[in-house]
Order: sequence, then structure tokens, then C-alpha cells
Amino acid sequence: MVKRAVILGASGGIGRAIGRKLAASGWSLFLHYHKNEAAALALQTELQADYPDSDFTLVNADLSKGEGAEILSRQVGHVQAVVVSSGHTVMKLLTDTSTEDMDALWNVHVRNPAAIVSLLSPQLRSHTISYVVFIGSIWGNTGAAGEVMYSAVKGAQHAFVKAYAKEAAYSGIRVNAIAPGWVETDMNSVLSEEERHMVIEQIPLRQTGTPEQVAELTDFLISGKADYMTGEIVKINGGWYI
Repeated sequence: MVKRAVILGASGGIGRAIGRKLAASGWSLFLHYHKNEAAALALQTELQADYPDSDFTLVNADLSKGEGAEILSRQVGHVQAVVVSSGHTVMKLLTDTSTEDMDALWNVHVRNPAAIVSLLSPQLRSHTISYVVFIGSIWGNTGAAGEVMYSAVKGAQHAFVKAYAKEAAYSGIRVNAIAPGWVETDMNSVLSEEERHMVIEQIPLRQTGTPEQVAELTDFLISGKADYMTGEIVKINGGWYI
């Protein structure tokens, strides 16, 4: 039986790494993107060449808009797993954060992912075991000054995972999240070398994480090897927050 998953935010750094890892594990994929069509096309081409027996379909939707979930769900076929890797941060003081910023963060990180899981839940329930994985954040656990609203929506993701895991358990759906610390992606490239050094000094392992490490953990959670786990927020941060 063909295994199919949808990856929200498949054109981002972590999303691309997850796509490569899941494809290597035999998953056919719906690869969601919004603005970065070139990266999504490049990933699709790469995966089709490397895994010709699997299917890789691009789907486009703006998850910052209220109707994003419905637009996306109409493009997605039957899936056994939903991986939520979409998102963006807003590095501003709360007093400088507009209501438009707040609405976009809420829609991208919480409202539309939750709605997509809801819309696809009949498909997930049709399997004996199925999976939902959110890529949360260290800031959803502890909060960050200068990223208050980003921390808030990541905390909401973590709360959703804990609640929905209980609700969906009777249907065989495993619901977990991964909370990365500093991962080398474009999102963190805006910080200066001095700011980067200051962060690394706070990390006990004295190194940053990679998208591939997050992808490995994602693959584990939907591999069948973690099927007694649900409702967990798994930290991967080099000991930065324990």
C-alpha cells in the first residue's frame, strides 16, 4: 500500500529536508508551498529523479489567509500523515507588531494547520494508524523577547498537539510535535555574526542544529517505531532549553 503524506511548508529549509527524508523512507508526498515556487519545483524534480516509483505533487495555498486550509485540502489526495512545517517569524517588539502581523502568524501557525488536520481527518481515520507532526519551536516552550507573538502561536501549536492527541487517540491518530532550537535556515540568516555567537555560547553542545536533524526526528515519529508516543513535544535544541 502506498504511503502518502502532505508537508506544509515543503519549500522551506526544514520542509525540504523533511521531504527528502520521507521520500527516502518510501513516502509519496504532497509538497505545499506558497511564494517559493522555484524551490518547490526543484525539490519535486529532485525527488522524482531519485524515487521514480513514488509520486510527488506540488500544492499551492496562502496559509496566511483565512481560506488557505480549504484551498489546500481540495488539492490533497488520500494521506496517512500530515506534517506541519510551514511558518514565518516576526522579530519585533510587541508594541511594533501590527494586528496584520498577528493575524498572519495565527493563520499560518494555528488556524489553517488545525483546519487542514480537521478537513483531512476522515482520511487519517481510515488508516489503522496515522500521524500528525507539528514543527513547533523552543520559543513555544519558553518564550522569546522580541518574538512575543511568534512564541505565542508556537505555544498554541504545542497546546493543540496535546489536546488533539487525546481526542484523536481512539481513531488511531498519533499527534506529536518537534520543538527545535536554533536550526540553520533562512529564518535565522537575518541575525548578525555577533548575535549568532551570543546564541551559540548559550547552547551546551556549542553548535547549532540542521534541518536534516529535524527531518530525521520527523521520519522517526511517522515510521511506526514511535507508535506508543502521542501528545509529546520533543525537544531538539542542543541542551539550550531542558
